[in-house]
Amino acid sequence: MAILTSTRSIRVFLLVWFGQLISITGSGLTSFALGVWIYQRTGSVTQFTLISLFATLPGILVSPLAGTLIDRWNRRWAMILSDSGSALSTLAIALLLFTDRLEVWQIYLTIALGSVFSAFQWPAFSAATTLLVPKKHLGRASGMVQFGEAAAQIISPALAGILIAIVQIQGIIFIDFATFLVSLVTLLSVRFPHPPTSTETAVARNSLWREAIYGWKYITARPGLVGLLLFFAVNNFLTGIVSVLVTPLVLAFASVKVLGTILSVGGIGMLAGSLVMSIWGGVKRPIYGVFGFTLLSGSCILFAGLNPAVPVFFFTAFLYFFGLPMVDACSQTIWQTKVAPEVQGRVFALRRTIAWGALPLAYLVAGPLADRVFEPLLAVGGPLAGSIGRVIGGAGPGYGIAFLFVVMGILTMLVTVAGYLYPRLRLVEEELQDAIADPASISIDFQARSNEEN
Repeated sequence: MAILTSTRSIRVFLLVWFGQLISITGSGLTSFALGVWIYQRTGSVTQFTLISLFATLPGILVSPLAGTLIDRWNRRWAMILSDSGSALSTLAIALLLFTDRLEVWQIYLTIALGSVFSAFQWPAFSAATTLLVPKKHLGRASGMVQFGEAAAQIISPALAGILIAIVQIQGIIFIDFATFLVSLVTLLSVRFPHPPTSTETAVARNSLWREAIYGWKYITARPGLVGLLLFFAVNNFLTGIVSVLVTPLVLAFASVKVLGTILSVGGIGMLAGSLVMSIWGGVKRPIYGVFGFTLLSGSCILFAGLNPAVPVFFFTAFLYFFGLPMVDACSQTIWQTKVAPEVQGRVFALRRTIAWGALPLAYLVAGPLADRVFEPLLAVGGPLAGSIGRVIGGAGPGYGIAFLFVVMGILTMLVTVAGYLYPRLRLVEEELQDAIADPASISIDFQARSNEEN
C-alpha cells in the first residue's frame, strides 16, 4: 500500500510539474513581447533593462514574509494564489492594450505585482516536492524542474518571435493567461501531503515576525547550511556581473546575430544538463556536485576572458550552462533533505532572498566596473595594454570586459576552493541528519489525510 501511495505522490508531482512548465513557457512569451514593446516604444535601453529589476526585486523583498505564510498555509493553495494573482496581472495588461491605455509605468507595476506573487510559487513548490518525491529521487526531481526552466528559456523567445507577427502582443498575452489556467487546473485536480509539525515549530508559531526569525535561527543553528547559503550568495554576485556583461563582450567581437546564436547554444547546454540530471539524479554526495560544477563554471568564465573569440564563446557558453542545472539541483537536494518539511517554506524563501539578493548589487556595479575601470585599463595605450593585453590577445573595445571575466572566473574558482576547505560545508551531508521522513511514511500520511485538505 505504501508503494502504491508513493507512486501516486510521484504522479501528483509530475502533473504539477507539467502545469508549471506550461505556465512558465507562457510567462516567457509575455516577457519577450513586453520587452520588444517597451524598446520599440521608447528606444531606451535603460527602460528595457528595468523590466528585469521589477521582475526580481519585489519578489526578493517579500520572500521572507511569503515563506512564513507558506508554512502556515496549505502549500497547494499558496501555489493557486500565486498563479491566480499572476494571471490577473497578465489579464490587466491585455485589457489596457485593447483599450489603448497601456503605459510603460503600468507594465512595471504589473510586473512587480507578478514578482510578488511568484515569491510564493517557488518555495511552495519546492517544499511540496519534498513530500511528494521519495528522498532517493529528489535529485531527479530537481533536474526536471531545471529542465522545465531550460525548455521554457529556449522555446519562449523563438515561439514569441513567430507569434508576435501572427497574433500580435495582445494575442501573446492572452495565450499566457491561458497557460495560467492550465496550471490552475492541474493544481485544483490534485492533493498535497501535509507536513508533520514538531513541538518546536508549533511553539514558534506565534506571530509572523517570530516565524520569520525562526527560519533564520533554523539556518544559523546549522553552520553547514550557513556556509552553503553564503557560498551561493558570493557566487551569484560574481556570476551576476558576468551575466550582465555577456552581451557587450560578445558584441565587441561579433554581430547581434552571432550573439543570439551563442545564447541559444547556452540554452541548449542548459537543457542538456537538465536532461542529464533528470535521468542521472546526480552524484552520491551532492555537495561534491556543487563544488565540481561550480569549478567548471569558473573555468568557463576564465577561458572566455583569456580567449575572447567567437568559437570560444560557443564552447564556453554550452559548458557553462550545462553545469548550471547540475549545481542548482545538487544544492536543492541538500536543502530538501536537511531542512524539516514544516519550515521549508520560510527557510527556502529566506535562502532565496539572501542568495538572489546579491544579483541586484551585481547588476549595479557591473556597468561602472566595466566602463570606468577595466575598459580604460585595456584601452589602446592603456596602463595594462602592454602586459595583460598580450595575455588575452590584444587591447581596445571589449578587452577590458574580457579581463574582468578573467578576474571573475579566478574569484569563482577561489571561492569554490575556499568552500571545499571549510569543513562544515564540505561535510554538511554527514554532520546534518536527514530531516525528512521515509517516503513510505509520508505516503501513508498522505493517503490518510488527503481528504482533510478541503
